[in-house]
Amino acid sequence: MSIQMPRGAIPTPRSELAAAEPYTTGAGALTFGPGGTLPSPNHELAAAPPYRASGPAPERFLAWPLTLGAWAKDSRWAEEAFAKACADPKIFIPPGIVQRTALACGSSNFAAFMQTHGFQMAGKAYLDGPFNALDWTNTASLHHAIANAGPVKIGVASAACTSAASGWAIHGLAAGQPEDDCARLCGYGNLSALLDLFEAQGVYLRLPLGMPTGPCFAMFARGSIGIIDQQSLMNITGEAWVRNPVTIVKNLGTTA
Repeated sequence: MSIQMPRGAIPTPRSELAAAEPYTTGAGALTFGPGGTLPSPNHELAAAPPYRASGPAPERFLAWPLTLGAWAKDSRWAEEAFAKACADPKIFIPPGIVQRTALACGSSNFAAFMQTHGFQMAGKAYLDGPFNALDWTNTASLHHAIANAGPVKIGVASAACTSAASGWAIHGLAAGQPEDDCARLCGYGNLSALLDLFEAQGVYLRLPLGMPTGPCFAMFARGSIGIIDQQSLMNITGEAWVRNPVTIVKNLGTTA
């Protein structure tokens, strides 16, 4: 993949900022990562280490959580709990723990809090690994990240986020909407392949008229999992991040 140099008078696309190699003084590790409901500043995208795919990804893929919980109304915390339930070592965080953690975080730096405090229960802390920025417009890198690094966190326009039960599908979303919510990509494939993968989990979709049959993605949003077509995803996404690893388990001195 070739990265274009900044053009000066025209802003560099955010996807290129996410894919560019950052300058570093070597002064030590910094904490990068999205807050969730507001777009990450351009300088944070440019400074975050980019995700680098190595090797091919499966033609189709779906990661499914242990179970879905009524974790939180705040999409940041719901998708954090979903990630922990979806990626190895797969741990279900009860809604009460999620809500208690959100209160403890308050207005603190969200990404830093999840890398240092995390969800705490039964004598263990479930932390986030370091974040890597991801160029979501590069299909090969996006597929590789979903299949190999765990579900991908994306900043999206809230028009894409449904509150329906799992098994929804959406398409035809327009570009130009503000990024004001976050979601999680946990699978991909052509529509028929994804339908088969959902059915293997006991979830049967009712497709809207005109649903594209080509490349699509499985997306967790507002407590449910559904399918979005690739063009709609490109239209409503403003950033993408990978936790590497998704979960770090730390033993605590006392039971939390």
